[in-house]
Amino acid sequence: MAPALEEGGERETSVAQNNSLNSVVNDATHRSKVTVIGSGNWGSVAAKLIASNTLRLSSFHDEVRMWVYEETLLSGEKLTDVINRTNENVKYLPGIKLGKNVVADPDLESAVKDSNMLVFVTPHQFMEGICKRLVGKIREDAEAISLVKGMEVKMEGPCMISSLISQQLGINCSVLMGANIANEIAVEKFSEATVGYRLNREVAERWVQLFYTHYFIVTAVQDVEGVELCGTLKNVVAIAAGFVDGLEMGNNTKAAIMRLGLREMKAFSKLLFPSVKDSTFFESCGVADLITTCLGGRNRKVAEAYARNGGKRSFDELEAEMLQGQKLQVWS
Repeated sequence: MAPALEEGGERETSVAQNNSLNSVVNDATHRSKVTVIGSGNWGSVAAKLIASNTLRLSSFHDEVRMWVYEETLLSGEKLTDVINRTNENVKYLPGIKLGKNVVADPDLESAVKDSNMLVFVTPHQFMEGICKRLVGKIREDAEAISLVKGMEVKMEGPCMISSLISQQLGINCSVLMGANIANEIAVEKFSEATVGYRLNREVAERWVQLFYTHYFIVTAVQDVEGVELCGTLKNVVAIAAGFVDGLEMGNNTKAAIMRLGLREMKAFSKLLFPSVKDSTFFESCGVADLITTCLGGRNRKVAEAYARNGGKRSFDELEAEMLQGQKLQVWS
């Protein structure tokens, strides 16, 4: 009888081990894999935020792929090689470690392979070309989120970046916007952001999980267009704020520009999309992002220089000189 008991015990142990193994396999299969498409200042910070959470949360694969537009540095090395060797984007975010689980990849198709969570964070001018290259190259069940602050203006009317992604790639696209000066978040100074989602609250919560840290607080609202338009239109107001600084018109004038600008942002947004919610303008993506951009954003900085030079130097020239490869945040 004793051997029979032992044999049964072995069978039970074997079944338990198989169940455990199947559970591990299933967990690995269902874990989300993330790719960050873009590697500039904000893209690198986004990768850092995400990488800290994928290591911590069992619902995500540890590795975070980051697509890098390949450049040759003054040293002669490729940017991707330096990022992967030093764990640092030495050109766009020097001095900040991204996380050892961030892998830079100069091949766009390779970077998105098998990923079901795609984070778009490139200058808006390049988005249409990137989307065209991704058609047929991504998973059918992929979800996207856009951190791109800008829009495409075409003959048939304005096109939001989230809509561009959804239309060209056939996938759902949320957005993340807020008072997010990248260099401050990189050194873990407190900041907030807003995820705008369309229908699926569960998807929104996954994006919140992916970005949320003790210094980067993320909330979700069901208003993609409102959140995205806030992130776009505040850049126009910031140019006006830069003119005020360049002409030395004072803080009272600047405050008036911000107040009037917020009112115009709201009116314009509702004209384009009547569904936009009033409450969205009081989230981080709204008034907070407007304030921080009018105080410290790149648009304000270049617009100030333009005014101080009496308009004699073009925005293109000042952008190239002052932004070290970054782009002004407007629409095209």
